[in-house]
Amino acid sequence: MSHISWKSKAAAVLAGLCVAVGTVAPAASADRIFFGIATGSTGGVYYPLGGMIAQVISNSAEVNGARVIATAETGNASVANARLLQNGSIEAGMMGADIADQAYRGAAQFADGAVTNLRAIGALFPETVQVVVRADSGIKSFQDLKGKRVSSGPAGSGMYQLFGDVLGVFGMKREDVSEDFSSFSQAVDKLRDGNIDAFFAIGGLPTVSIQDLASSHDIRLLALTDEDIAKVRESQPYYAATVVPAGTYEGQGEDIKTLALRALLVTHDGVEDDVIYEVAKAIYENNDTLSKVHVQGKNVKLETALESVSIPVHPGAKRYYEEKGIKAE
Repeated sequence: MSHISWKSKAAAVLAGLCVAVGTVAPAASADRIFFGIATGSTGGVYYPLGGMIAQVISNSAEVNGARVIATAETGNASVANARLLQNGSIEAGMMGADIADQAYRGAAQFADGAVTNLRAIGALFPETVQVVVRADSGIKSFQDLKGKRVSSGPAGSGMYQLFGDVLGVFGMKREDVSEDFSSFSQAVDKLRDGNIDAFFAIGGLPTVSIQDLASSHDIRLLALTDEDIAKVRESQPYYAATVVPAGTYEGQGEDIKTLALRALLVTHDGVEDDVIYEVAKAIYENNDTLSKVHVQGKNVKLETALESVSIPVHPGAKRYYEEKGIKAE
């Protein structure tokens, strides 16, 4: 069940909730619609961009005189966010396009049951797969990860799923590495302290935590070959070939070939159409504002709002797109 509240309940509670993401609490007598957005860890892109998305929604979205008050909440990213939406515990969540597809179809980590109530609001930005090691580690290829301590992300995360697929391309299994299940921010700290040898991450470029790490330690990003990328895409067709441009991180002197997919903002079918219409409108008509908080904000564009979207589009978002001349399924 959605926790959207159409009427204000108590002035003290409202004031506490509305200070999130820098919004000013309106008068307690006004109607409110609360809209939670599950993001990711503070060290990635989901959380800061999700915070600004929440702010633009709070600043402009209104339904029948009731303001939509959005908040961004930290979380464990894609898979965990899909589970929150499955239970109706939150109104929206950010996740990779592949995880949204798998959840809706009941594939991979969702083989125990499809999350059929998922509905897309729209695509946000391309996420890039990055595999980071210390430059002095001697690890120069994916094959070199065998026997090493590698963080694949929390069990059940989208990164965890990709990790297994990439290992398979090189004829390895999870048992061939010493797998660590730390969160992204924990993995960065562990690599810095020498407690792991490598970590996998998916995020927009540049990823702040990796930037910070590169400013204090010499690091290396592992590259995939064109053949490697083609093999991964056979099982994960939503990934695309991309590069981490030279100079993205301090000390990175060359382009790094890797994979990417789009992050989506997803809701569930229990959220009112008018609310999602206003949410979509706020997001895709505030590109300039989103660009100010993170470089990936400039990629949140109406013209790419349906890229990589394979799950049904929420009727409210569909109405917005069709008003803009964009056909949505």
